[in-house]
Amino acid sequence: MGFLSALPPFNTQVMLALAFACMALVLVGGVVGESRRGLGAMVKLVGNTGLTISFGLTMAQLAHLTTMPATLADADAAEAVVTGRETRVAMAGDGHFWVRARVNGQSERFLIDTGATVTTIGQDLADQAGVSPDPEARAVVLHTANGTVPAQLGRIARLQVGNVTARDTSAVIAPDLGGTNVLGMNFLSRLAGWRVEGQTLILTPKRPAAS
Repeated sequence: MGFLSALPPFNTQVMLALAFACMALVLVGGVVGESRRGLGAMVKLVGNTGLTISFGLTMAQLAHLTTMPATLADADAAEAVVTGRETRVAMAGDGHFWVRARVNGQSERFLIDTGATVTTIGQDLADQAGVSPDPEARAVVLHTANGTVPAQLGRIARLQVGNVTARDTSAVIAPDLGGTNVLGMNFLSRLAGWRVEGQTLILTPKRPAAS
C-alpha cells in the first residue's frame, strides 16, 4: 500500500515515554552519584544512551519524510468525503492516499504517511499559511534525493482534513519538498481511530468538526 505500509507505524507516545524515562535515569544517576559514584555514573550512562537512541530514531523518521520518489509530486489529491462521523479518503492511482488539507485555512495537497512521525510542509505553504519557525526549537537536517538540507520546526494553529481538526500541531518546515507535503503520525494520533477498507482510508475524529 505504498507509504502506508512502507514502514511500521511509529508510536509517538512510546517515544515520549522512552525519552522521559531516560531523562529520569539521568536525574537519578546524579542523585545516586553523590553517595555511590560508580553506580551513579552507570545509571547516567544508560539514561544518556537511551536519549541518544530516541533522538536518533526521531531524526531517522524526519529523514524518511523527504526520501520519496519524485513521481509523487505529480499525483492527484482527492477531496475528503465526510460520511456521518467519518472522513473518507480514496486511494490515488499511484497506490497512495493523497488528500486536500487546510493549513490555517490554506488548502494544499498532502500525502498521508504512517511511516512519518512528524507532519511536514514546504516553505511556500508555510509562508502562505502563516506558519513560522519556532525560534526556540532545535534545527533539523533532512537527507533528500538532492542532498542534505536544513529544516526548521514550527506549529500549525489549525490543520483540517474533512471533519478532522487538529490544533497546535508541530510540523517540520522544509525548503524544498518537490510539491509533497506530508501528514504524519502526530496528526493521525489525534484521531479516535483510523483504518483502511479496500481502497479507502477512513479517519474517525474524537470530536467531529464542520467540514
